[in-house]
Amino acid sequence: MKFIELPLSEQVLKGIEAAGFTDCTEVQEKVLPVSLSHRDVMVQSKTGSGKTAVYVLTILQLFVEAQQKGKSKPKALIVAPTRELAVQIEEDTLKLASAMEDVTVGCFFGGIGYGKQDEILEKGCDIFVCTPGRILDYQKMHKIDFRQFDIFVVDEADRLFDMGFYPDIQKMFSLLRDCTERQTMLFSATLGTKVRNLAWSFMNDPVELEVQPEEITVKAITQELYHISKDQKFSLFLRLMKKEDPENCLIFTNTKARCIELSKRLSLNGYPTKYLMGDMPQTKRLQTIDQMKEGKIKFLVATDVAARGLQIDDLQLVVNYDIPDDFESYVHRIGRTARAGKSGKSITLADEEYVFNLEPIENYIQMKIPVIWPEEGDLPQVEDASASYSFRDLVSNDEYASSPSRTRGGVGGPRGRKGPLPRVKSQDRSRTPKRTPQTAESRPRRAPRPTQQGRPVEPGRRRPGSKSYAEIQNLSLEERLAYYKQQYQSEGGQVAPGQGPAQVSKSPVKKTAVAPVAKEQDQAKSPEMKIGFFARLFRRKK
Repeated sequence: MKFIELPLSEQVLKGIEAAGFTDCTEVQEKVLPVSLSHRDVMVQSKTGSGKTAVYVLTILQLFVEAQQKGKSKPKALIVAPTRELAVQIEEDTLKLASAMEDVTVGCFFGGIGYGKQDEILEKGCDIFVCTPGRILDYQKMHKIDFRQFDIFVVDEADRLFDMGFYPDIQKMFSLLRDCTERQTMLFSATLGTKVRNLAWSFMNDPVELEVQPEEITVKAITQELYHISKDQKFSLFLRLMKKEDPENCLIFTNTKARCIELSKRLSLNGYPTKYLMGDMPQTKRLQTIDQMKEGKIKFLVATDVAARGLQIDDLQLVVNYDIPDDFESYVHRIGRTARAGKSGKSITLADEEYVFNLEPIENYIQMKIPVIWPEEGDLPQVEDASASYSFRDLVSNDEYASSPSRTRGGVGGPRGRKGPLPRVKSQDRSRTPKRTPQTAESRPRRAPRPTQQGRPVEPGRRRPGSKSYAEIQNLSLEERLAYYKQQYQSEGGQVAPGQGPAQVSKSPVKKTAVAPVAKEQDQAKSPEMKIGFFARLFRRKK
């Protein structure tokens, strides 16, 4: 379907043409006829499907209709989970409204001062794009009256709730006019219980629409998975970067410390790289994102703060340096590529630290991620120029700890010390107490706290009996599972009787393997089963 087939005014169609769009995506084709008829909608749609244009075009068309009737323009409030997504929505709205006069858009989010946002409020605003915290701050200061809004949009509702904003969204609904006097549009990747309860409580007979809910990942994305030992992961990563030679690349890590370290190691190896994480000043975050979009930055290492709302044209490669702990985060990470009908590639590195996160991910995406076992000579040899640098040579506490209190328990930082470690000159190293060096790959993520079952292995030390990448490659699926279980689930003596190395099966080696599957105790990570505190307690006693 083309946009000209929809009941849109000439002004709105000109804005669509100026933005470079002619054909509707599937979500636009299904939802726009309903939303343009002034019905409330709740929509389940995957990331990158074009849902932003759905509610923006609906709002702009309502503006035109109000002007044609001689009425004042309605006001719209759009709520997004992150600052980055809010800024992206503002940019998309301005593009689509380029052919319309006197349409003002304001973006309101935390992390920066109130000055410029106060100026927008004083001048007047038609479309408010915001994050929950900042807009509620303005409401508490009596600078915004929620009863003025005729249109209310909740974008990425599932993400908002995951981040703890469910009470804030409830409060916003309670501050708005009656549901029969406004139009509400709610969009989410999943329509869970919280989303439905919100819709039934505060929306006016919403139309529920699902757009390819079974297709969670984008077909155009080529997915690859490499099993690698933790101490050899960066070496493999460099070889893959050499082989792929991408024009641009977005790399995800699970921790801030590893994000900074990886960025610096890549820069030392000839890949000028920046990093993006939550504790960065908002102005610097936005500047980094803009530089990536403009092509000034080709390589970016980020935590999950960039997984949503970050749109980069023609992004060739996404690398999951760490497998995400949240199965939905995998989809949002790889969804940064292959947008708007384009192709893309994602590479995931599975080491012993995060290998058990695979099963929930594969259950969620309803497929096995293809495993690649490179043969000798398949990957180019690369010398790591950062090999002589330790983690502490590259990263200091104050780079990833926003306050002394966070430094104490921060990843990679020694307990009890506040502030960065003192730098030691090379000629004075002999005078300092000798400490066991900690490798770059093992140090960033702090090991779990000791449990009742025992004390975990110290992350800076290589475990006795650990295998190299070549050795792991020659293991069958059953042997790899047994090895991972013995080495990493057995910390504190949790290996079940009969599951030690002597019990490893001797099945033939297979070159094409599927991702390892977690055992029974890891089913708590699966989306189908969540084990509560008492269940876990009684399970331990069995």
